[in-house]
Amino acid sequence: MNTLIWLRSDLRLHDNPALAAAAEQGNVRAVYLPAPGQWRQHGDAPAKIDFWRRNLQALGQTLAARGIALDVLPIDTWAQAPEALATFCATHRIGAVHINAEWPINEQRRDQACAKRLAAMDVALHVHQGATLLTPGSVRTGSGGPYRVFTPFARVCRERLRSATPAAIRAPAAQGPALAAPLLEDDWGFGTPPEALQARWPAGEEAAHARLREFLDDGLARYHERRDLPAVPGTSALSAYLACGVVSPAQCLRAALSVNQGEIDSGLAGARSWITELLWREFYVHLLAAYPALSMHRPMRPETDHVQWREAPQDLQAWQAGLTGIPIVDAAQRQLLATGWMHNRLRMVSAMFLSKNLLLDWRLGEAWFMAHLVDGDLAANNGGWQWSASTGADAVPYFRIFNPVTQSRRFDPDGRFLRRWLPELAGLDARAIHEPSSAQRLATGYPQAIVDLKSSRLRAIEAYARLPSPSAA
Repeated sequence: MNTLIWLRSDLRLHDNPALAAAAEQGNVRAVYLPAPGQWRQHGDAPAKIDFWRRNLQALGQTLAARGIALDVLPIDTWAQAPEALATFCATHRIGAVHINAEWPINEQRRDQACAKRLAAMDVALHVHQGATLLTPGSVRTGSGGPYRVFTPFARVCRERLRSATPAAIRAPAAQGPALAAPLLEDDWGFGTPPEALQARWPAGEEAAHARLREFLDDGLARYHERRDLPAVPGTSALSAYLACGVVSPAQCLRAALSVNQGEIDSGLAGARSWITELLWREFYVHLLAAYPALSMHRPMRPETDHVQWREAPQDLQAWQAGLTGIPIVDAAQRQLLATGWMHNRLRMVSAMFLSKNLLLDWRLGEAWFMAHLVDGDLAANNGGWQWSASTGADAVPYFRIFNPVTQSRRFDPDGRFLRRWLPELAGLDARAIHEPSSAQRLATGYPQAIVDLKSSRLRAIEAYARLPSPSAA
């Protein structure tokens, strides 16, 4: 049988269940359907699209070396995917199509439409699980519903993974002589990011696994100590590779367990902490699968739809440009604009400042992040924003509001991160740089703060306190 792997957010050769199953079933081809119109509707970042394109190019070369052809079928939106797949399957006499599941609502509807169209021509669409550690919907509370609180969710996940760690899936063997690799010169209308940004994110499985090995060797042992420090390389920097599936969460988990003598909830503190972060990622995907409204940017807590958000476009623009007058917030925004990435601690600080201190709709910030993040991922981005805005599952209580100056002094005590991204403040000492005086702002050209942290905190607490009860909402 001729089989097909439809590549999406699984741009890897190894540990790819859909690819392995397709290769086992017959002579396999690969296809990718770029949909720039759809990506624009989703607000994806040009840096992200470029990163995915470069990873697809790298995977195409790897597949070609094994005699597996990769065809690129450009469409505009996913409404055109069923017919594009059907035509391709008819032309190449494909008997079965294999995919790895994707869980946002638009992706689910696309796959359902494709399955229906292919079934009409007796072509089966086989769905595999390659993006999570456990199948979404399989982790249930005692009453049978999905978990809405992370800690018990993570406990159940650890119990299952302790006894049944996902097994590694071997890459398919060569099925014929090497082929010419496809050339993907089209930027799909998104343009090409600066070379410096591209250089931060080298493409391909080899680059991803080199980064993983470096983290295991040099970063994992102290991850719990360094993960919140934006001035040091204390995180794995694998989020972009996870988002487009160049590396799988199962590969990351097995790597951590190999360093931690197989222990999932004991042993090295750094390994335990990183596994917890992998489970947070898992949690948000499971929530997205269980609650389709999250894909539509609705709050998990319906009563928070009644927050009286401010209309303050100038404040939003200042936040976006890194000109709020709050150094840690501005440095974080400038890091995002320059690199396509923001340190996770600063994502929380920046998100809470927007949604609480500025009292601006969290969805404005969610969209801004997606428009610039190379690792933009709906589940993780939505989950993080709803956590910070106190609208989501297991979110921070609304009255707990980070003080960004306190966060800055705690996690960047010497101001190293601030000096890197706010060169106008580089001459200030380690205390003043976190909260410059009015005179220092005038002397350096750094703006006055656009909001008073204390009064804006009280304003946010009052706005949330006026919300109806969850039952009334």
